[in-house]
Amino acid sequence: MSNATLELPAWDLDPIFPGLESPQFARAWEAVKVHLGELKAFCSELKSSDFPELVNKLNSFGEDATPVYAYLYLLTSVNSLDTAAQAKLSEMQIMFLEYQKLRPRLNTFFASLEPGSAGEYRILVEEARVKARHQMSEPEEVLAAELALSGSTGWVKLHDNLTSQILVTVGGQELPMPATRNLAADPNEAVRKSAYDAELAAWKANQTAIAAALNGYKGSVSTLNRKRGWADDLEPELLANRISRATLGAMQAAMVGSFPHWRRYFGAKAKALGKARLDWWDLFAPLSAPAGHQPMSWDWETGRDFIVKHLATFSKDDAELAERAYAQRWTDAPPRRGKQGGAYCLGVGRGLSRILTNYQPNFDAVTTMAHELGHAYHNHCLRDAPYLLRTEPMTLAETASIMNETVVGEAAMEVLPPADQLVVLEGGLQNAGQVIVDIHSRFLFESKVFARRRERELSPEEFCGLMLDAQQQTYGDGLASYHPYMWAVKGHYYGSNFYNFPYAFGLLFGLALFRRYQQEGPDFVARYDQLLASTGKYSVEELAAQFGFDLESEDFWQGGIDVLVGRIDQFERLVG
Repeated sequence: MSNATLELPAWDLDPIFPGLESPQFARAWEAVKVHLGELKAFCSELKSSDFPELVNKLNSFGEDATPVYAYLYLLTSVNSLDTAAQAKLSEMQIMFLEYQKLRPRLNTFFASLEPGSAGEYRILVEEARVKARHQMSEPEEVLAAELALSGSTGWVKLHDNLTSQILVTVGGQELPMPATRNLAADPNEAVRKSAYDAELAAWKANQTAIAAALNGYKGSVSTLNRKRGWADDLEPELLANRISRATLGAMQAAMVGSFPHWRRYFGAKAKALGKARLDWWDLFAPLSAPAGHQPMSWDWETGRDFIVKHLATFSKDDAELAERAYAQRWTDAPPRRGKQGGAYCLGVGRGLSRILTNYQPNFDAVTTMAHELGHAYHNHCLRDAPYLLRTEPMTLAETASIMNETVVGEAAMEVLPPADQLVVLEGGLQNAGQVIVDIHSRFLFESKVFARRRERELSPEEFCGLMLDAQQQTYGDGLASYHPYMWAVKGHYYGSNFYNFPYAFGLLFGLALFRRYQQEGPDFVARYDQLLASTGKYSVEELAAQFGFDLESEDFWQGGIDVLVGRIDQFERLVG
């Protein structure tokens, strides 16, 4: 494999639209406006016989709006200084508010139908019946949608804008907060500790405004949930994720039962770093390579070849989709000023996707690409589904990405030398530890915040206390120190609710599917593709039952946990 560093590709958006000022974009924009106007007029008086035509109009509107919204989002993701795209995206969001205001009427209409008469749209009718029982009057719901732009959305913008502009002084250098947090992966503990201390000081200096944002957002959500008659603030999120409370409980019981094993992993990593116990600033610390060993450099071409080669051993179609994505420049890879951090995959219509990443020449970046290509493959499998049945719940959205990531990671553990295996394995355990241990701390924290926010606002000190308590319950004595301001760090608390347990579901469900693949071999792949194509039609329990999985049984979730425990055992052996 070549270790040469090649120029990283920027994505090609011309197949979507050749430019913001192009006639193609102008025509598509007008088509969205026309379809929205027709949809609003059609919904003014709905009869049960209108169901087929209504579904067609909703699907047409969604098909037209998808590439327009995606194009604007993609432009602003790689260049936040593109004022023309930012303005047009804002205009699109305001236009989409008119669609949101139709939701109460659509819910009422769908709820009036018999599920059996809705054909493949049965789940939408069943969910509408639940939503209709928790719906305010139509004028109240419309008002709530309009107020959201200046209410809950305003609090989200405050958090986003404020935290993106915080500068932190580390070692005499002024850094933005994301760059400061990236120092958690520095090989020098003194640098990591200095960055941790400076980060906490910066959060404390801004805690009043950030606490106001969290109080404001969660207060708005909780007020509406109470007005709509939900039993608690978790109930509507269970519906949105198409998961039962019993399934969530069984999964979390398996997660909690695994915490002693994760503390073994933290202890083994501490030993490898020459410490008695890990501190918070050591969680993402890299392990040193053995003397004389030069770690492998994963340039773009090397990563591409590795991913395509090993996906082909699992699924020919999956590998071909990955090849197409590379050849047609679906990915924007180079980090640069004005570009969003992290990584994502966005469907742009007709089963096609675009991927944003900030590629670095290491195996973690390779697994990130494999992960995002899994999302692209999922979009590909959904290409023939109508728009209304193409949006999968968050619980199922990680299925294909975890499968791709697992296939590539397992291949690396088979073909790489032991020293490189250790890097691959530890990187995977870092990520899985976040999904199992840290995710549960976030769930505990958010549950407590919602419960107390129904009574009154919380102070920054109270948020810190709840966060420390949640971390102590999950990390336990595996760590010597914690991070009391993670409530300020994680944007998932602002703009969404309980955006934590779906990640754990995705990881453990994906590992269960991989185990089934290992048992069944190639015969598994066709059923796997059918599952991906059906994620918009069924609850998670119904889909899992097609594979004989009982998600309300703790034993099912223990299967995924056992895979991770095996990796912890292997890590202990390699470290030793």
